[in-house]
Amino acid sequence: MAFCDEVVVVDSGSGDDTTAIAERLGARVLVRSFDGYRSQKAFAAAQASHDWILSLDADERISEDLRVAIERARDAGFAGASGYRFARLSWYFGKFLHHGNAYPDRGLRLFDRRRGGWQGQREVHEAASVDGPVLGLEGDVIHFPYRSLEQQLAKTQKYARMMAEHDHARGKRASLLKLVLSPAWRFWRGYVLRLGFLDGWQGLVYAYVRANYVRQKSIMLLMLERGQPLVDPPRE
Repeated sequence: MAFCDEVVVVDSGSGDDTTAIAERLGARVLVRSFDGYRSQKAFAAAQASHDWILSLDADERISEDLRVAIERARDAGFAGASGYRFARLSWYFGKFLHHGNAYPDRGLRLFDRRRGGWQGQREVHEAASVDGPVLGLEGDVIHFPYRSLEQQLAKTQKYARMMAEHDHARGKRASLLKLVLSPAWRFWRGYVLRLGFLDGWQGLVYAYVRANYVRQKSIMLLMLERGQPLVDPPRE
């Protein structure tokens, strides 16, 4: 990203040419064993040479409109803000999703690390927070989250397990009623109330898969409460 003063890439042991490509393009590459999404991002922010942090995942890009908005805010000295929130636009099997639970999916990604950052204990579905005003910026983070349906299903199942384990550790209780109703509500809210049906068949598939994520998380929390394994136990 040429508009940034520095690019820091944190790699957790990828098996491709990520580190070589990043270094060739001028990034400062750090290697750190993965111990959670929040922890990786907090580490990256701490290693930067400047206090204003723009945090992106490997599958995200900055749109031209958002780049212009960020540069305008930077040139104004980030006046009146501790951080900025903007939308994320996801590419989903042939088209961008403009409705439903997929969009606008606003998140705090540009912030002054002296006033906050990737805090808290939750390592999945992590969210940055700051002390002070958070403003919005026009434009989107362009998101390319899934290479295939198989990858999406595996990824959402992993997230469901991590969230269930997090909730269980915090003492949250499972509910048979929520197990039945929560997935239905997630689908209804995204596909109908938030107009996900306007995204065609992709919107329907997305809504179903996200509803299934809620179902998996509820089932896993129920299993944990009853002392049942979520993964295969190690064999002797």
